[in-house]
Amino acid sequence: MIRNDLRNIAIIAHVDHGKTTLVDGMLRQGGVFRDNQATQVRVMDSNDLERERGITILAKNTAIHYNNTKINVIDTPGHADFGGEVERILKMVNGVLLLVDAAEGPMPQTRFVLQKALALNHRVIVVINKIDKPDARVKEVMDEVLELLMDLDANDEQLDSPMVFCSGRAGTASLSPDEPGTDLRPLLDTILSYIPAPEGDETAPLQLLVSSIDYNDYVGRIGIGRVENGIVKVGGEVAVCNYHNPALSKRTRVVSLYQFDGLKRVPCESAMPGDIVCFSGAEDINIGDTLCAVDAIAPLPFVKISEPTLEMTFMVNTSPFAGREGKYVTSRQIRDRLYNELLKDVSLRVSDGETTDSFKVSGRGEMHLSILIETMRREGYELAVSAPRVIYKEIDSVKCEPIEHLYIDVAEEFTGAVIEKLGSRRADLLKMELHGSRMRLEYLIPTRCLFGYRSKFMTDTRGEGIINTTFECYAPYKGDIVTRYTGSLVASEDGITTSYGCYNSQDRGMLFVGVQTPVYEGMIVGENPKQGDIAINPCKEKHLTAVRSTGADEKLILTPPRIMGLEEAIEFIAPDELIEVTPKNIRLRKSILNTQNRLKAQARLKG
Repeated sequence: MIRNDLRNIAIIAHVDHGKTTLVDGMLRQGGVFRDNQATQVRVMDSNDLERERGITILAKNTAIHYNNTKINVIDTPGHADFGGEVERILKMVNGVLLLVDAAEGPMPQTRFVLQKALALNHRVIVVINKIDKPDARVKEVMDEVLELLMDLDANDEQLDSPMVFCSGRAGTASLSPDEPGTDLRPLLDTILSYIPAPEGDETAPLQLLVSSIDYNDYVGRIGIGRVENGIVKVGGEVAVCNYHNPALSKRTRVVSLYQFDGLKRVPCESAMPGDIVCFSGAEDINIGDTLCAVDAIAPLPFVKISEPTLEMTFMVNTSPFAGREGKYVTSRQIRDRLYNELLKDVSLRVSDGETTDSFKVSGRGEMHLSILIETMRREGYELAVSAPRVIYKEIDSVKCEPIEHLYIDVAEEFTGAVIEKLGSRRADLLKMELHGSRMRLEYLIPTRCLFGYRSKFMTDTRGEGIINTTFECYAPYKGDIVTRYTGSLVASEDGITTSYGCYNSQDRGMLFVGVQTPVYEGMIVGENPKQGDIAINPCKEKHLTAVRSTGADEKLILTPPRIMGLEEAIEFIAPDELIEVTPKNIRLRKSILNTQNRLKAQARLKG
């Protein structure tokens, strides 16, 4: 059976190339919004963190109706750290819209997601977006996309992929780069004519592959996936099985069934092959499981998700301020939350740590793990996390480390500073070419050598540089390297900071705390511009005497403190330091708080 009344597509692109904005235009074109309805920008970015950062973190489903055809649209993340979301979502669709910025052209994540789509033999519609930008270079970008397709060994049909020229913000599309469009009809017509309709056998036994998991406090876990064969019905008995362990199947019943329509989930009694549905009733359902008919267990293969490359230790907060600000503070609560995250995030790995109060959490990158920490923090969790570490592998008895493909886009005058810094971090230059007035550099660099570099890069390029990375491969270990050339200013005693104490401490380096801030011994209160730690006392008070001197009442001019966000803190901390994360504050601290004990431990390491 061919479902000519249905199309399933995913929108894939590099971060900030306009996927979610284009979905807004498609929803408006599809009549989801009334003409006079007030709608927010990037309506699919429903998560608070997504709206604050301007990026998509979780893949989301929607559907529009056009010319008596339902088009299921999946908006996917563009950041490399959330590539696992894209990989599993591609199993639900028959074709993809590859979005490319008309000025930037194909970027690292464009290559990554396109490679995954081509491997699944999906049809591709190339959408050149943001053609109304002043620095758009449409013709050059068209050539770059064709080069990318050839580079990725696309077949003849994929090389002849149609190209559509869009402005997602204006909600227009055209089939010629020289003709401005009036609406998105050319794009929707191309989807109907080029993307194949889903096929399946409705008389065959049921097969439904679960590609995503949602959770609801009332019904529990909700599976999201596409019906491959058969018909799924509300109240029907099904078997839940996995491709890797087909013998371990469990029987359950489909309690409720929903299909996507616009921004809503609409209840339905049954679904046919090709339909993307949500269902509840299977308590232990996981991503990659298959719902099968009870009398014909035949699980579907699931895409292999790329392995994580970074690891951090999450642990119970043990600082003197522990338990004051968080709602969930025990190891059991942190453990349950981390293992629950595995149900939704296939790229994450969690294992018990060396102590009962610690857990090893592995992910795709610093942003991947920082989003998890920030989400837990907003939910009321209080915990401590370590500095990130790369995950080494032994290949043919050789110690290997993860290597990143680094893409940098900067103005010409900043190129020298960037090349100098990356040269000291064991980076190998692959390509250097001029794009208009900007220089594009490509490097291969060990993942650990990038720790702490992003903030320095933004300083060197005055905030104008663009830096992106994708995982390349594992390669032999490149030797030890120093990535942090500064030390920490550490509080030597408990107390509340004073103007006098901060004034006398700021000569030592940049402070992270202001006046009247509670601190404790071992808490990092600033950055020493030289290597090594310095113990300071920002709580020191001025001794009052009966004798009045000339400088007794001089005005104290304080430098504003540098307030560290979570990602800056992850970049900053050294291996012997921790981040204390609470719903209200982010503090940096030493692993060993007592000054004397810390100095003894450092002496033992040196000896």
